[in-house]
Amino acid sequence: MSDVIVHVMIRGRVQGVGYRAWVEHQAAASRLEGWVRNRRDGSVEAVFSGRSEIVANMLTRCRRGPPSARVDAVAEEPASPDLLKLREPGEPFSVLSTI
Repeated sequence: MSDVIVHVMIRGRVQGVGYRAWVEHQAAASRLEGWVRNRRDGSVEAVFSGRSEIVANMLTRCRRGPPSARVDAVAEEPASPDLLKLREPGEPFSVLSTI
């Protein structure tokens, strides 16, 4: 399988419930690269890079989220490698500041 990069927007009750930390843990356990951050509109935004089947599995998990989250929608689109440059230097997966 080939590598893919996807840009994801997750909506619902996904802030204040540990969603970013959960995504970081899931991504690290799956050896995905990318980042996650909260947005001021209440959504969570993420970029995942890795083997297509592993990214697809991560997207399936994002539709559920951690136990206290309520995910209403997950929108995904192919992303450019430029989005990976937002990570902290030297980190395979970063939790970024809210925008």
